[in-house]
Amino acid sequence: MLATISHLLPQNIRFMLSELPPNVQASVEEIRVRESRPLEISWADRYAFISERGQMITQEALAYKPSRQDCQLLLEILTNHSLYTFEEELRRGYITVSGGHRVGLAGRTILDQGQVKQIRDVSSFNIRIAREIQGVGQEILPHLVDQSMGNIHHTLIISPPQQGKTTLIRDLARLISRGEWGARNSFLSGKKVGIVDERSELAACVKGVPRFDLGPRTDVLDGCPKAEGMMMMIRSLSPEVLIVDEIGRCEDAEAIHEAVHTGIRVLATAHGASYEDVRGRPVLRELMEAGVFMKYVILQRRKGASASFRILDHQGKSMGDG
Repeated sequence: MLATISHLLPQNIRFMLSELPPNVQASVEEIRVRESRPLEISWADRYAFISERGQMITQEALAYKPSRQDCQLLLEILTNHSLYTFEEELRRGYITVSGGHRVGLAGRTILDQGQVKQIRDVSSFNIRIAREIQGVGQEILPHLVDQSMGNIHHTLIISPPQQGKTTLIRDLARLISRGEWGARNSFLSGKKVGIVDERSELAACVKGVPRFDLGPRTDVLDGCPKAEGMMMMIRSLSPEVLIVDEIGRCEDAEAIHEAVHTGIRVLATAHGASYEDVRGRPVLRELMEAGVFMKYVILQRRKGASASFRILDHQGKSMGDG
């Protein structure tokens, strides 16, 4: 998978990573570039520092430490040498590049009336490599079907970061759009799916066209704030299933209430390690107490690359594991 993002890296760092073993190159999930600190990669719940010769090591002192020039060049490449055009992304602390890869940023923040206006002196980059893995939703989708309505239940997928929820929700969109519900539900047809892809990760759109396979009946609002995008979908695109990633703000909850009361089924994700974690967040607790979600999927990474899941009902009671 390194091949999909190598063109974004300064030449010296690109060379170091090209020396990694092929199996590691194929499974790298994150590359962390920090000024004057060790170059780091992570894969399959493991991490390593990288030496100047491209060797994986654990000793900090022997690792290559990117320079300020490395960081400046990386930022220029990521922004196509035009920081101004990426002003909004820089304010939010991330840049999404072609292919759906998201690069988190850290550095010195500039405030305006208590709000982050900009990040300057960017000194940390977390390059998260997006993957399309078809089929990961096949085992889960049958648990989410509401046979009486011929659609899915309102569902919230819960997991900590980097546990595969974006990969899962992308595949669920494809399956629902194609009508691939599983043998028990073969009588169901494909649904009109609307995706609000605020961070451009789910669809990896280029000039508005998804680069990931989301199914033939899927429409995408790319780079649009979730709450505003959900309302736009409701008003003008008549989806049968509305999909949003990483909800958590008050305006997200208001838009979800609107969707639910117009007969649209909602499939959303949220960060958390458990049902109890998510219930501790005020905005999500309100949705849960209102009985919006009828199914919950808890994801947890097993040792290695695969993930386990647990299905909960609307009261948070277990309905089965996988």
